[in-house]
Amino acid sequence: MNAPEPMIRLSGVSKTFQKTIHAVKGADLEVAEGEVVVIVGPSGSGKSTVLRCINLLEVPTTGTVVVDGHTLTDAGTDLDHVRAEVGMVFQQFNLFPHLTVVENITLAQRMVRGRSKDEARAMAMRQLERVGIPDKADSFPRQLSGGQQQRVAIARSLAMEPKVMLFDEPTSALDPEMVKEVLDVMLELAGEGMTMVVVTHEMGFAKAAADRLVFIDEGEIVEVGPPEEVFTNPSHERTRAFFDKILY
Repeated sequence: MNAPEPMIRLSGVSKTFQKTIHAVKGADLEVAEGEVVVIVGPSGSGKSTVLRCINLLEVPTTGTVVVDGHTLTDAGTDLDHVRAEVGMVFQQFNLFPHLTVVENITLAQRMVRGRSKDEARAMAMRQLERVGIPDKADSFPRQLSGGQQQRVAIARSLAMEPKVMLFDEPTSALDPEMVKEVLDVMLELAGEGMTMVVVTHEMGFAKAAADRLVFIDEGEIVEVGPPEEVFTNPSHERTRAFFDKILY
């Protein structure tokens, strides 16, 4: 019996900026449907660039990217169609300040998914319930805490019913007391079987949620394995040196 195709496959992905800055060097990574993969490493190691290559926010200099059977690096691929299936949550919340929370969440649904106003609002309310802030539907972003704004950003992505969720250091812009409320939502998503790739410095989340941990340094995927194994018994000296320097 053939193994199922991975939801995400990076093969030989490299990214060079200005011809001299090698941000990513020959990355090979597969993510199965329903798997949670957490990417860690030093600042500037290429973690976010790898993540952004998955939906071609960064176009690889070399290599191929396949998501849900679609080769994004092929010129003929409809990127908008594939990206509609890939939710992404950034460090910054990127909410429209002049729109209410529910308007922020319904906009892409109506424009991309073609849902009616009532359908989009019903979906928005379901997702706000899911992230724990249905009472904020008619508030404006400026009236929310950072943690609440990030939960709105997650709800906005979930409302599109994506097959994959990408998180690029989603708690790094938050005050410490707001981090837990966002991580709790992400833990719940992981428990529900959402395919997730997460770049984070939150090692507690990596331990609790990750099926596999990926350590990147100087643009290279150095080590991949179960979190407990990578944390406690890394096979590479570069990985060991990194974990020796951090608190978790």
